[in-house]
Amino acid sequence: MNQFPVVPRTAVADVVALMRDFSVETTPTSAAKVANFADHLAAGTTVNVTFLPGSDPADTVAVARRLRAEGFEPVPHVAARSLTDRAALDRYLGRLASEAGVTQALVIAGGVDRPAGDFASSMHLLETGLFQIHGIARIGVAGHPEGTPDIPEAELKAALLAKNRYAEEHGLDMYIETQFCFDAAAIAAWDRTIRGWGNRLPIHLGVPGLASLKTLLKFAQSSGVGPSIRVLTRQARNLAKLMLVQAPDRLLLDLAAYKASDPECGIEKLHFYPFGGLAKTAEWANAVAAGRFALDGRGTGLVLGDSAPAIRAAS
Repeated sequence: MNQFPVVPRTAVADVVALMRDFSVETTPTSAAKVANFADHLAAGTTVNVTFLPGSDPADTVAVARRLRAEGFEPVPHVAARSLTDRAALDRYLGRLASEAGVTQALVIAGGVDRPAGDFASSMHLLETGLFQIHGIARIGVAGHPEGTPDIPEAELKAALLAKNRYAEEHGLDMYIETQFCFDAAAIAAWDRTIRGWGNRLPIHLGVPGLASLKTLLKFAQSSGVGPSIRVLTRQARNLAKLMLVQAPDRLLLDLAAYKASDPECGIEKLHFYPFGGLAKTAEWANAVAAGRFALDGRGTGLVLGDSAPAIRAAS
C-alpha cells in the first residue's frame, strides 16, 4: 500500500507546466567535473555559463563551445564591469558566436565594485548594439526578487523600465533571469510589484537545486538574499538538518499554485542553480518535469516514483 497520497491531477499539471523547459547554471570549474552533460540533461536544454569576476572570458567561451558540441543551448554571461572596452566586448561576443554558435546571452553588471573599464551596467553593454551585430537577439537581464542592498528600489525600477523600452525599440527577445530565492511570498510580491511598474518581460526564476542546508546557507549569505536567509536560518536551528540534502519541493508547489491562480503571473520558467552538483539536481528536476511524483505525508514535499523520500523537503 502506498503511504504517500497522489497529487491531484490539476496540481500535477501546474507543477509540470512550471517545470517545462527548465534551464540550469554551470561554471567553468563545475563543467570540468561533468564527463558529459548528456548523461544528465535532455538534448537542447539551456545551460547558462558564468563569467565570474577575475576569470578568463576564454573559459566561458570554451564551455559554451563544448555545450554546443554536446547538443545543448549555451547562454554565456556577459559581465559589464569585467570588460575593459567596446573592443573587448566585440572580441568576446565574436568568439561566442563564431566558435559556439551562441544566439542568446545573459547580460549583467557583474559582481565587482569598481569597473575594469568603460562599462558599469548591463545597459551600457546593450547600448553598444554589438549583440545584434553578432546575431544575439535573445537576451536575459538580471532580476532581484528580494532586492539588492547596494541599489535603491527607485534605481532598480528605472533600470528595469529602460530595459523594457530598449527591448521593444530594438526588437529583442528579452527576459528577466533572477538570483536564486527560497521565499515564495517574496517572489510573488516582487512579481506583482514590477508588473505595477510596467514590466512586460517574462521571468525566468532562479531556484536552488538539491544541496545540503549548510551549502545553501553559504551561497545565500554570499548573495545577500534577505528573506531567503531567514527561511534557511530557521531550519538551521536544528543542527541535525544541516547536512541533509534539501529539495525545493515546498517552493515549487507554492510557485505552481501562485502561477495557476494568477493569469497575469510573469514567471515563465525556472532556472536551477545546482549548488550540490548537477547530477542530483538534474535527476530530480527531470523526474518532476515528467510528472513522476506524489505528495509526501505532510502534503508539502514531493516523492519521486513509488519510493519513500530519499531527500528532505525544504519547508
